[in-house]
Amino acid sequence: MAKFIFKMPDVGEGVAEAEVVEWHVKVGERVEEDQHIVDVMTDKATIDIESPVSGVVTTLAGEVGDTIAIGGMLLVIETEGEGEATEEEVEAAAGQIEDDMSDAPEKPLPQGEGVGDGGSTGEASEVLTSSETPAPSNPHPPTPSPQGGGDKVLASPAVRQRARDLGIDLAQVKPAADGRVRHADLDAFLAYNAGSGFGAAGRARADETIKVIGLRKRIAQNMAAAKRHIPHFTYVEECDVTDLEELRAQLNAARGEKPKLTLLPLLITAICKVIPQFPMINARYDDEANVVTRYGAVHLGMAAQTDSGLMVPVIRDAQSRNLWQLAREIGRLAEAARSGKATSEELSGSTLTVTSLGPLGGVATTPVINRPEVAIIGPNRIVERPMFVPDGMGGERIAKRKLMNISISCDHRVVDGHDAASFIQGVKRLIETPALLLVD
Repeated sequence: MAKFIFKMPDVGEGVAEAEVVEWHVKVGERVEEDQHIVDVMTDKATIDIESPVSGVVTTLAGEVGDTIAIGGMLLVIETEGEGEATEEEVEAAAGQIEDDMSDAPEKPLPQGEGVGDGGSTGEASEVLTSSETPAPSNPHPPTPSPQGGGDKVLASPAVRQRARDLGIDLAQVKPAADGRVRHADLDAFLAYNAGSGFGAAGRARADETIKVIGLRKRIAQNMAAAKRHIPHFTYVEECDVTDLEELRAQLNAARGEKPKLTLLPLLITAICKVIPQFPMINARYDDEANVVTRYGAVHLGMAAQTDSGLMVPVIRDAQSRNLWQLAREIGRLAEAARSGKATSEELSGSTLTVTSLGPLGGVATTPVINRPEVAIIGPNRIVERPMFVPDGMGGERIAKRKLMNISISCDHRVVDGHDAASFIQGVKRLIETPALLLVD
């Protein structure tokens, strides 16, 4: 028998290290060539790594959450035949991994992962939830899953967290036809067991300790860095979107085969029309070089909530797209983010970001800037309220109107309060006179 040291492969240009997100093998288990053995996360993407040989795993380098340098030992596999790795070499490689981990400096933060106020772009959320989770395959008594223990159950992190909060063993929940437990399956389990105490008020659940890894770790680092380095200020303005919503309904009624319009394409169009007058908004600030780059094109990030956490897919050249093209691209990027198929190029390079809590809304938000950008825009919930409006005869009357607040947070090192307020006032004028959005 021989020991094969499998080193962390080169997973992309410019990547020096990767974080272990999830092991799919254990010490003592047999693996086959090309078998999926581990998920690692770089600053750009999560990557599946497969075994180059068949054999038995004897050593795993690092635990979930640990960082391993490219070329460092990832795991050791005992194979048939003769090999070149001795026990001393394996121990030396493992020792080097430990040294690297203890001496590793804080990693530079990736741009574009986890922004805003903890929410997701409302319209992106609408797209994400348009392909709603399927109805539970069987609302009848749940039976133990043939998948075995809870660790083997297929489920998203959000479903696992909800199950833990409710005190439910996922192995007892009947999954959908594809074997994956979804929120709808949890709902069916709760409905059937309504009298058994699941989800009952007043019952304390056990404390738990959760290691912050993967995307959640990147989000935490980015948020801390943004608040640590950027002097934020937020400006909020109220907009009357009654006419805008009426225009949207008319366009959707006549859209034919075109994608359904949400509020986001209209808002993006307004932003892009006003941006040329306020180039300091569509910019990025390099702290180290002390250089601000103002961009001519609007590469607009839209914060979207996924099962793995907040992601920010980027609409390239948003200023060159019409309403329907924006709607189609929003849907495509939202689906890519939700399914985990968004590429590193689709998740980087934004020059300005839009984020909101969507239907959850709120009167106003104070979103956190997506560093190194210098501004982030947050549309809030639409509400109906009585307002005084012109009656057409020189007087006023009270009418029911649809109102929405728009928040903008800016980097005060780059953007002055007057510029931020003037920019949002320009967006407000277009939103309240929506016919101007259709004029070139």
